Amino acid sequence: MTRNEIADVLNDIAVLLELKGENPFKTRAYQAGARTLEALEEDLGAVIAEGRLGSLKGIGEALAKKITELHETGRLDFYEKLRASIAPGLVEMLEIPGLGAKKIKALHEKLGIDTISALDHACRDGLVAGLAGFGEKTQENILAGIRNREAYGKRHLWWDAAGVAEPILARLRGLPQVRRAEHAGSLRRGLETVGDLDFIAAVRAGEDAAPVADWFAAQPGVQEVTARGVTKASVRFEGGLQADLRIVPEEQFAFALHHFTGSKDHNVQMRQRALARGLSLSEWGLEPAEGEGTVKAKAAAGAAKHIRVASEEELFKALGLAFIPPELREGLGEIAAAEAGKLPRLVGAADLRGVFHNHTTESDGRNTLEEMAAAAQDLGWEYLGIADHSKSSFQARGLDEERLLAQIGRIEKLNTAGKFTVHVFAGTECDILRDGRLDFDDVVLARLDYVVASVHNAFSLDEDAMTARIIRAIENPHVTMLGHLTGRLLLRREGYRVNAAKIIDAAIANGVVIELNANPWRLDMDWRHWRRAAERGLLCSINPDAHETAGLAYVAAGVNAARKGWLEKKHVVNTLPLAKMKAWLRE
Repeated sequence: MTRNEIADVLNDIAVLLELKGENPFKTRAYQAGARTLEALEEDLGAVIAEGRLGSLKGIGEALAKKITELHETGRLDFYEKLRASIAPGLVEMLEIPGLGAKKIKALHEKLGIDTISALDHACRDGLVAGLAGFGEKTQENILAGIRNREAYGKRHLWWDAAGVAEPILARLRGLPQVRRAEHAGSLRRGLETVGDLDFIAAVRAGEDAAPVADWFAAQPGVQEVTARGVTKASVRFEGGLQADLRIVPEEQFAFALHHFTGSKDHNVQMRQRALARGLSLSEWGLEPAEGEGTVKAKAAAGAAKHIRVASEEELFKALGLAFIPPELREGLGEIAAAEAGKLPRLVGAADLRGVFHNHTTESDGRNTLEEMAAAAQDLGWEYLGIADHSKSSFQARGLDEERLLAQIGRIEKLNTAGKFTVHVFAGTECDILRDGRLDFDDVVLARLDYVVASVHNAFSLDEDAMTARIIRAIENPHVTMLGHLTGRLLLRREGYRVNAAKIIDAAIANGVVIELNANPWRLDMDWRHWRRAAERGLLCSINPDAHETAGLAYVAAGVNAARKGWLEKKHVVNTLPLAKMKAWLRE
């Protein structure tokens, strides 16, 4: 296990101990140990091998043994037994926003609640509001959290779904019977959340498809086989994600892939287009349709009983269209644009030259400045922006003025030393205070290369107040970009109420970038706003909001969302090369 993975386990142990009502000092000891590991700049393996682990601040002998066991074996008997000793329902309650271990423990002790269902009934009966430390508002928030959990429970983050799908697809393509394979559905279209997985596999005509279906049903991690036939299999994985495999003859592959990629609206419009040309389009093929289309179209269609296509590109061409990338297939004007030759040249991951809005161990990040710079260099980027939290985000160990100025100095030294080819920009993720003022004064902000302004509290303001708050921050001349516009957490928390149109207007008027926060839980600003906003001149920055080196990879999710928003390279500011980026920031 890596040090960050071990830190996750230690934090989890602290929560479980709190649920059990253990001594608070014991709980804090695990939290302190986790923070020490997150801030460790040395190789953990070397520290363990040299017998120095127990000498680190916050790590005693007992904790050192547990960390060593996790590092060497990837498991901890103490942790497994602790999890088994706690009712699963209590752990599940942690998924409800606003419910921490202390409140869950109180609910369990005072009302005997040990499942979300029991909690729901207790809230509806008004029992929770009567407990000390809860009240009516807390009870309402718990009920809202339960409703959201139920509504979102059938969907999965694109990032998580892709993590399941990609290795399956790779193994599927390696089967001897399979000629071609691809995933389809909302995952291929890059939607921010995915209901289930769809795979399309092509076999040679006359090839026995049963071994492919059998293989699919017997994969590691399959909890349940919900259907199995010769040409189709459906399974459910341990995390609840369902996956369907459809096996088709090779000549039908392009049609099936297009159909099962969707969306429904896109497919309806494509079928209507085919019918207008005297053709019938389905997952099985493209062929003449009786009694449909104009006389001229029917005559042309009748020239062939079945139109053969080897790819989706040929399918679109057969209907007089340029190839429509899967991300655009939402029935939102992409067919008209394809017919007119006006489809965008969508931005790609290779276009990004660097990213902004990233955190280090100075605030709530889990890797040091140098580790983040090294990881960015390994990705081939030219620059990396560091934007640790400002002082009002005390829960994230936000930097005050003195610590921020010291960090600027370290970044300047790092750039001067030339240890890394990547250039590091000094920034801040500056809290937008309740009244729209910023967490640092203009004198401090002027010392930075850039400023990301974000809302992190007072989410309950009404729409007008929240909108005015954000616009006031945007009007500050030192603000470079606005962070995560709505504050949403996908499948967990709705965004705060805000007038996105007015904020976009203000950003354009003030030359402020709005980020597309690429963290898979956020993907905020939503892709549905970007097309029109970009047409009016709004610039985007695809930022991973990385809190560790692995989080830099989140840009892949952000690029998906940008593509769904019809964004081209020219719309995304962090496609600029380093020299132009430096000039742009100075301006």
